[in-house]
Amino acid sequence: MRFGRCGSALLLGLTVSMSLAACTAVPAGTPPATVPAAATPTPSATPAPAPVLQPEKDATANLAYFDSVATAVVAADGAAGGQAFVDALVAAGFDKAQMEVTFDETNVDLAADSIQFSVRFNGQCLIGQNGPATGGYHSAVTAILASGTCLVGATRQIDW
Repeated sequence: MRFGRCGSALLLGLTVSMSLAACTAVPAGTPPATVPAAATPTPSATPAPAPVLQPEKDATANLAYFDSVATAVVAADGAAGGQAFVDALVAAGFDKAQMEVTFDETNVDLAADSIQFSVRFNGQCLIGQNGPATGGYHSAVTAILASGTCLVGATRQIDW
């Protein structure tokens, strides 16, 4: 008897459910209703302006510009030598007379593991370094050394 009541209740529930489903079914040939998609906001942030040389400011304020020039050199030639960096920095407005660069080759005519280049700028040094030994391009702002230079050790004459 217990099974009979449960079975009847189950049958009644299924019948009611199917009846309700039939009442809400979409007639054949009617396209399904679409829910309007929520408007996706478009980013309104404008890209940051490209860095520019700011001669009246300190080296730290000009590091992004220095980096943009040097990374463009690296992008054009990952094995660029010192002259390429110096020439690009001069073209970008830095003073060649304030620059230093290390040698592209060692004393035994092997390619240097990395080269360094610098610009004395408003009492500080912008220093760049590139090469396989350093894992690519890096830069820093440092104080001018007691010698009045930015780079330690032998540097090459910038005579071009």
